[in-house]
Amino acid sequence: MTARAADRARYDRATAAYEAPLALVDLDAFDANAADLVRRANGKPIRVASKSVRCRALLERVLAREGFAGIMSFTLAESLWLARSGFDDVLLAYPSADRAGYAELAADSKLAASVTVMVDDVAQLDLIDAARAGGREVVRVCLELDTSLRLFGGRVRVGARRSPLHSPAQLAELARSVARRPGFRLMGIMGYEGHVAGVGDAVAGHPVRSRAVRLMQAAARRELAERRGAAVRAVRAVAPELEFVNGGGTGSVQHTAAEDAVTEIAAGSGLYVPRLFDNYTSFTGRPAALFALPVVRRPGVGAVTVLGGGYPASGAAGPDRLPVPYLPEGLRFDPQEGAGEVQTPLLGSPADDLLIGDKVWFRHAKAGELCERFDVLHLVEGDTVTATVPTYRGEGHTFL
Repeated sequence: MTARAADRARYDRATAAYEAPLALVDLDAFDANAADLVRRANGKPIRVASKSVRCRALLERVLAREGFAGIMSFTLAESLWLARSGFDDVLLAYPSADRAGYAELAADSKLAASVTVMVDDVAQLDLIDAARAGGREVVRVCLELDTSLRLFGGRVRVGARRSPLHSPAQLAELARSVARRPGFRLMGIMGYEGHVAGVGDAVAGHPVRSRAVRLMQAAARRELAERRGAAVRAVRAVAPELEFVNGGGTGSVQHTAAEDAVTEIAAGSGLYVPRLFDNYTSFTGRPAALFALPVVRRPGVGAVTVLGGGYPASGAAGPDRLPVPYLPEGLRFDPQEGAGEVQTPLLGSPADDLLIGDKVWFRHAKAGELCERFDVLHLVEGDTVTATVPTYRGEGHTFL
């Protein structure tokens, strides 16, 4: 029996009493992935990206481990909810225009002490001030550095379109604006190098492309390490009390941790290890989050149909955004139908061994987005469900 076949047998035994569709997290794999992230971070704390987890119980579990500290959130409403729930170090990774949320933040000393918001423009400071509604608490802010690699005089850009602050001088100028402005305190700098951390460099069947990605990423790491170091020095000249410099992501943990200027690493997807993280030379994780769909039809030889399954991930549309049938091994989508909203045909010889009501296990393309489809996660240890915990959705929250 292969390792994957053994996993299928465990998951089927563990969830025999539960009806599919359902989602589970294999805690043995989750904990092993957490340990690997800590190893790669080489002593620097890891701030957990909540959008890649979207389950309070699992956020609590990983933050109880040595090597993890703080949360990187994705909306202001989520940040305030987490702070009220007892998480006392929440960094909002994206600028917000949530005026009601800023009014709450500025009026509550506990929230103001626990949440740091992201800015990359004076106009965002203006919006926060206009939203205070009389609240006088000091708002903690973090500046975001644009990490993209610019080539040929800026005519070619590699990396996400995020912050407009690319140069150390631009970052320092906004730092001075924050320092001069009552009601704000500059706490940190963040830079997410998604073109390094979130792009696989060993794509099966594409050796030339993979080689090009590795060359690009090596050049990007060198350029960013120098520019980030200069940016941190420029900002510390304005704000010597700066508390943290956050960088990286699951795919770049060890490289980002090697930069002297970086004090902490961000990571989250590496806990669940969705399918987009299969194509990396820098690490190998264990799939920890899966979902099961029931077989409801047997339309012919070498074919079954499961209920639901159309759970695409965010990003530019393409086959890599779709979930993949994982267990039993050897199933594939019908190219004429793909993953459907209410039914998904699957092809392959393993289909002939599946009966009506059997479970087919899938992996989602991205990590926490799976939790937008399910109210609960069944936590599995060995071949037993040891707990069933709510996702954000199960607690009544869909923040985006």
